[in-house]
Amino acid sequence: MLAMVLHQTAPIESAPLLLQEFPVPEPRQNEIRIRVHTCGICHTDLHCIEGELPPPQLPIIPGHQIVGVVDKIGDSVSRFKCGVRVGVPWLYSTCGTCCYCQMGSENLCDSAQFTGFNVHGGYAEYMVVPAEFAYPIPETFSDIEAAPLFCSGVIGFRAFKLSNIQPGGTLGLFGFGSSAHIVLQIAKLYHCKVFVFTRSKQNQEFARTRGADWVGRAEDIPPSSLDSIIIFAPVGTLVQPALRVLRKGGTVALAGIYMTPIPELAYPLLYHERMIRTVANSTRTDVTDFLTLAAEIPIKPQTTVFPLAQANLALYQLKQSSIQGTGVLQIP
Repeated sequence: MLAMVLHQTAPIESAPLLLQEFPVPEPRQNEIRIRVHTCGICHTDLHCIEGELPPPQLPIIPGHQIVGVVDKIGDSVSRFKCGVRVGVPWLYSTCGTCCYCQMGSENLCDSAQFTGFNVHGGYAEYMVVPAEFAYPIPETFSDIEAAPLFCSGVIGFRAFKLSNIQPGGTLGLFGFGSSAHIVLQIAKLYHCKVFVFTRSKQNQEFARTRGADWVGRAEDIPPSSLDSIIIFAPVGTLVQPALRVLRKGGTVALAGIYMTPIPELAYPLLYHERMIRTVANSTRTDVTDFLTLAAEIPIKPQTTVFPLAQANLALYQLKQSSIQGTGVLQIP
């Protein structure tokens, strides 16, 4: 099969992903094989490729927003049949026995494996996954539209919940890319005001077209204080300006898997029971709940499509913030 393979971490400008023939994987017991149709690109992919989150072993095939059809079934699988369209997110497997798994927090599992990081992902024609960690896709979405739902959407949905925003509240989004443009659509379902903070003029205009109630830069003061804030940009220096515009008792949720160092904070910024919390991965319940909600709204992701062979270019454009919405690789 053809795959974009990472052999050594390096800046994306050096085009470290190589298009090459790679062995077609075979599903083992409880696994399915997927013929990949599309795979979304993500900042997490960039962090892995550039070495900020170095994969445990190389070579590795990145990609964790995967859409395709079941192509082959391993022993003991009854959940899917061949030909069914499914998606695969970042969470690839968990142990099911540790304290986190037992208390419903499998996203924190001590032995969790992640797609395109611990195991080969979706920048390829085929991939295998445990059947219990793949999900049927609502017919509402095309293959291209469905890809962003499996990370940008799911992580955005979890961040939205953990931000403690209430219906009718005012939500701030710092950074306006793939996840944020989906979260804005969720927030509008709950009649929230949404204030967007982004330095990019292009993304500011994108936020306005998507229905943001106010748009500015991180240093700007919005029309009112915010009940909750989600920081999507992996920039630790944004925590301070976020706290400055957060009301008493509000929450700042840090949605990224990676963030640059957070500078020292003056205590008055945190005082009055303001809270900072991180968002770590997602659970299977998050995925199923979000897919149901996404179909009901329905979520309309904005996408830019690239052929598989242009994965380096797509990720470079992502790094330059020149993709509005989500970049999606189409596998021929």
